[in-house]
Amino acid sequence: MTAKKNLIVIGNGMVGHKFLELMVSSDAAKHWNLITFCEEPRVAYDRVNLSGFFSGKTAGDLSLVAPGFYQENGIQIYIGDKAVAINREHKIVSSANGLEVPYDKIVLATGSYPFVPSIKGKDATGTFVYRTIDDLEAMLDYAKNCQTGVVIGGGLLGLECANALQNMGLKTHVVEFASRLMPVQVDEIGGAILRSKIEELGVSVHTSKSTTEIVSEDGKVTKMLFADGSELATDMIVFSAGIRPRDEIARSSGIEVGERGGIVINDSCQTSDPDIYAIGECALYQNRIYGLVAPGYTMASVAADILSRAADCRQDAPSTTSTFTGADMSTKLKLLGVDVASFGDPFPKSGDAKEIVVADTFQGIYKKLVLNQDGSRILGGILVGDASAYGTLLQFMQNEIALPPHPEDLLMPPREGGAVAGFGVDSLPDSAQICSCNNVTKGQICEAIRDRNLTDVASVKKCTQAGDGLRWLRAFGDGYLQGGDEKSWVRRQKSSLRTF
Repeated sequence: MTAKKNLIVIGNGMVGHKFLELMVSSDAAKHWNLITFCEEPRVAYDRVNLSGFFSGKTAGDLSLVAPGFYQENGIQIYIGDKAVAINREHKIVSSANGLEVPYDKIVLATGSYPFVPSIKGKDATGTFVYRTIDDLEAMLDYAKNCQTGVVIGGGLLGLECANALQNMGLKTHVVEFASRLMPVQVDEIGGAILRSKIEELGVSVHTSKSTTEIVSEDGKVTKMLFADGSELATDMIVFSAGIRPRDEIARSSGIEVGERGGIVINDSCQTSDPDIYAIGECALYQNRIYGLVAPGYTMASVAADILSRAADCRQDAPSTTSTFTGADMSTKLKLLGVDVASFGDPFPKSGDAKEIVVADTFQGIYKKLVLNQDGSRILGGILVGDASAYGTLLQFMQNEIALPPHPEDLLMPPREGGAVAGFGVDSLPDSAQICSCNNVTKGQICEAIRDRNLTDVASVKKCTQAGDGLRWLRAFGDGYLQGGDEKSWVRRQKSSLRTF
């Protein structure tokens, strides 16, 4: 029997842990010694839902690791120890605590770090970043003696952070350098409506603001100065102005990194060293960093498939078809209680694209569809205030489903109480992705229900790992599945042979 070889995963965040889960589920742990370095004092947790920490969730509630998972599956984890160097010549990983562990393969899942602009006074007492549970605990402790808090950054994470400050009882401000909130996801009109809705919730928004200095008195933050001569008094500042890939361990070991950072990978998630892979926010694929968890999970799946196929540990299986070819960056979030979604390409550069726009400033709703020249396909879109159609529109775009004669119907209530023609689960191919985080398709869900005789949504979720997509799928089918509880809903899929 061939002796096991060492596979070291550097980083134990969401993507690193997902990789380990995939390796265990494929029985690859029988052929590899799985070893992981976890820099934080706790195992992987749900960083996407960090804001729940301020509404009562504990670190345990956010944990992604089932009790005993690592021990039961023979995974060696070094908690609170950071991997600091890779000796590629002798194939050894060294840690901050002085460990030296030999490796045969490495998967880098080091993630990213918060970008802090070069502002005078940025390190003053009372300034924070919004990234880890330790950061959140420090913010909570400091906020006890504060009345006002400012978030620098009006993107996705910035607005989540603003929600956290509000939950702490602080008068909250958001400062954004661009002319609108969420400039990567929404356009000017959508940004204006989003701003209005957020200000209605008590958060003050300051756009087109360049911070020049953070002023302190008696060692604590007191105000911010801006390039336009204005200033803003505050007790506390949180930087949430974007992320940068953590590529330092790759850079110091001579692995290729991008000009602006990020560990360069190929379609197999391999770095310039074929024995070292990179996945998640640290990885640079075709000059792009993918800053969402779903693309990171896709990379983890590719790397896990390749390494699990190398069952004899002598070489990676060249016949594998698993490749990473990019990922959809569509996203739907509820920020400060406001629904926001962006999908596909909402900012087409081609003059051939057509747009359908619904703007209701009274209700605070903005919906935009970008269509191809003849209006037969969706290219992208933006939803603010009401994102209930997100799942439907995303499926139309991803699966290139032909649009109905009146595409605007997709944004409006049904005409005369009817349903949109061709609108329903039957219109989706089996390849339609229902859960983006775990890459679960309609076909996989159908197969699970048929083969395992599943009769409720909870069982389907447990079997397929599909999450929020199932709630959308149930709603998507409401046009022909008239009410009923979840068990009845699944049974109807099964008995009708439409099976979702």
